[in-house]
Formats: sequence, structure tokens, C-alpha cells
Amino acid sequence: MKIINTNLIKDAVEKMCIDSCCDISDDVLETYINALTNEESEQGRGILEQLMQNAQIASSEGIPACQDTGMTVIFVDIGNEVQLTGEPIGNAINSGVRNGYKKGYLRKSVVNHPLDRINTKDNTPAVIHYDFIEGDTIKISVMPKGFGSENMSTLAMLKPSEGINGVIDFVVKTIDNAGPNACPPLFVGVGIGGTAEKAMIIAKKSLLRKPGKRSNVSSDALLEIDILKKANELGIGPAGLGGNTTVFDVFVESFPTHIAGLPVAVNICCHSLRHREIIL
Repeated sequence: MKIINTNLIKDAVEKMCIDSCCDISDDVLETYINALTNEESEQGRGILEQLMQNAQIASSEGIPACQDTGMTVIFVDIGNEVQLTGEPIGNAINSGVRNGYKKGYLRKSVVNHPLDRINTKDNTPAVIHYDFIEGDTIKISVMPKGFGSENMSTLAMLKPSEGINGVIDFVVKTIDNAGPNACPPLFVGVGIGGTAEKAMIIAKKSLLRKPGKRSNVSSDALLEIDILKKANELGIGPAGLGGNTTVFDVFVESFPTHIAGLPVAVNICCHSLRHREIIL
């Protein structure tokens, strides 16, 4: 049995909140470079160059790459051979978010009630998803989710008879409807199956995957490639100003579902794909 004090979790979350907002990861920057080579629009290439410059300035100056430092979404995979000590893990995570957003001078964007709209002034509470796995480690993934892209996310409860073509059409239509609002080029998470809420969760969690890493399920991997091709034929382009780079990558995750259902969720992320993870 491995003993982990939740103070370690608090400190790790604090650091990851700051790092994910100020330092665009190397794999995402590599995606920018690859897209720059393939982008046919001169204006589109100019936008991609600006994204690279913005990321460089943010990293060197220790400032957020985007003014919308998001609502903090956190995925926690807890091993069955881990014993936690200290304050409850949820409290520790929220303390880490609170400290990170204060020390990093990150914008606090969370309101206490969807209708009252009073700012909590510390970007808590975080949205936390727990999963329980085998092993003696805890994996924590922090994803600050900006709402320019989050607002473009959608769910459809398709009929099973609509099949793969119905899934593709829905996802591509969602991307088309998002247009420039979600800050393209985009990373698109797709969840297929389960129930309504399960599809939404796996769509968002798929965004933790590294760009270019295809699904381990061969049919899902082929679907990713097909959606990516059709999405980039829309011509929306970088910043919505035209071009053949509307979407950087598509990640599909699937889950068993009911015989009468075909839930499909689309969670859209902007070009920054901000996240960090740690294994304790």
C-alpha cells in the first residue's frame, strides 16, 4: 500500500494550473509547425506564425497564452493500492486551483451560480472526474477549459440506424457551426456510446491525448482520420479567416451503449490544447 498525503496533490495542482496556462506544450507547438508547412493560405500561415510567437512570449514572460484561463477541469485516476492521508482529495485539489490562479495571476472566471453570476474570485470549484484503477499511483490531469470553445460543444442522441455516416455528419456540422468562435485551428474530442453524460465525459477526456496519437481501436482511428479530412475541407481556416487548417486533430473515444441508442458528444478545444499531468 502506497501512502500519499494530499498536500502533494495540492502543490502539484497549483503548479499544473500555472504551467498549463503559460506554457504551451511541445507536442502542440510541433502541431503548429507541421500545419504551417501544409497551410495553403498566406493569411492562414500568418495566423499560425502569430500563434507560435504568442506561445513563445507567454512562456518566456511567464504570462498566460490566452486571457481566458478557463474553468479548471481535472481528471484523477486513483490506484486501488493507494492510501490517501491529510484533507479530503477534493478539498486539496480545489486548494491547489485556488493557489495556482492567485500566484499565477490567472483570470478568475468561475461564478457561484449559473443565474446569480457572482464571481467566486478564486476560480473554484474545479470540475473533477474520478476513476479508480489498479496500481499504487495517482494520475492527475489538469485541463483549463476556455469557454470560447466549450460553448461550441454539443451532444446528439442519434438513432442507431444513422450509423457511422450520421456520426461524421453531426461532428462536421458541429465544427462548421463553431466557425471562428472556438478559436481555430481546433482540437476536437468525440465521445461515442454510453449514455448522454458518459459520451460527454469521454469526449472531453479524449483531449488529453497527444496530437497525432490515434485511437487504439482501429475503427475509431479510421473515424478520426475521416472526420479530420472532412473538417479541413470546410475552409474555415486559422482564426476563421480561411484556409485548409480548420482542425489540428480529432480524438475519438467509444464506450458500449444500449441497443436503442447512439449518443455522440463533441467537445471542442481551441488551438492551445492546454493541459498538464503528473503521476504520484
